[in-house]
Amino acid sequence: MTSAPARRPRVVSLVPSATETLLALGADVVACTRFCNQSLPTVGGTKNPDVDAIVALAPDVVVVDTEENRREDAEAFEAAGLRMVVTSVRSVDEALAVVGLLAVAAGTEVPVLERPGDVSGERVSAFVPIWRRPWMTVNGSTYGASLLRSIGIDVVTADLPTEYPTVDLDDIARLAPDVVLVPSEPYSFADAHVGELGDAFPGARILRVDGEDLFWWGMRTPAARRRLAQQLRRDHPGFVSANPSRAHGFADTND
Repeated sequence: MTSAPARRPRVVSLVPSATETLLALGADVVACTRFCNQSLPTVGGTKNPDVDAIVALAPDVVVVDTEENRREDAEAFEAAGLRMVVTSVRSVDEALAVVGLLAVAAGTEVPVLERPGDVSGERVSAFVPIWRRPWMTVNGSTYGASLLRSIGIDVVTADLPTEYPTVDLDDIARLAPDVVLVPSEPYSFADAHVGELGDAFPGARILRVDGEDLFWWGMRTPAARRRLAQQLRRDHPGFVSANPSRAHGFADTND
């Protein structure tokens, strides 16, 4: 007589990147936030989750992130006796490693993912606006900056002291970025806003890029790197030449 297969842990994910990754891994995700863009029951937003509804679901695991979610909500889950997996992703290497962490927590197979190869060729400097009124950007310690660095692009705001600083376009223009990368999220930049950036940076190429590819981490990271690199190679020929990626396994990832 064979025993029934073990039930996979029921997961509530309050992190859009983690939700996408968990589903790609085949995890049993029972709810997520309305910002996760998935066909699943939702339990509020990243900053205002419905804690009572989450507790009522009695999940085996709740996934939260130090950047996406609030400490007080994590404390409420802890007080309710819910097990949490806490992510904090600031680099491509951390993005790859956290896939293994989530796989173990969700009881799925740990995948082997591509690891960035070396980058050679011309490097490009970039300004990446993420908000308007006020203008905001990213510094060098963010995941988005790490992803760009891995394909040969350096943000001109790398040394600013906060991760998501408010900036003045005149100050950034003096740094003379080669390109301005305008992501599709978190802010929805209209054509008029892109024109405003073109006026502020007359010597730079203004390029729209996929904000999810730039800022969402996890299972999408290897393909996102390829897509962004291909777009930049197409629009700025010869700027980067990446060596073939290496496989990255997570056999030793701990829960």
